[in-house]
Amino acid sequence: MPGLTAAVARELLGAARVARLASVSADGAPHLVPVTFALDGDTIYTAVDGKPKTTRGLRRLDNIRRNPRVAVLADHYEEDWAALWWVRADGTATVAADPALLTAPAALLTRRYPQYEQVPLPGPVIVIKVTAWTGWTAGPGDPADLRDPAGPREAPPPE
Repeated sequence: MPGLTAAVARELLGAARVARLASVSADGAPHLVPVTFALDGDTIYTAVDGKPKTTRGLRRLDNIRRNPRVAVLADHYEEDWAALWWVRADGTATVAADPALLTAPAALLTRRYPQYEQVPLPGPVIVIKVTAWTGWTAGPGDPADLRDPAGPREAPPPE
């Protein structure tokens, strides 16, 4: 059950379509929400988009303003448990609301999720500077094989 290198963990997270953002509320309770995101090196961007919400004052934003320590988790499940993996990026988050700071993250997010061409990204944007990458896979062999969307591959037969 090999762990993943930071480079492979980063690559797997970057290829995941959705992740979960964990923050901590004022009373110490964990708060976990699914997010779309874009990865640029060791920086993760996720934005408050224009989909209907009950409020624009989202708990995750308040949590980050109080305590910037967050985690982002992505995982992959298949019935073939040899293909299981998870990746966690721990880091420090800030909430960027200045329109000048939203252009580049919005472009990255729109390139990754074409739906954002129809759904506005008014912001703010959560900017996470990753300080630690952690990952795991259940499968044997080189965790780099997990980069293949088809999952782990069998080793070629000996010649």
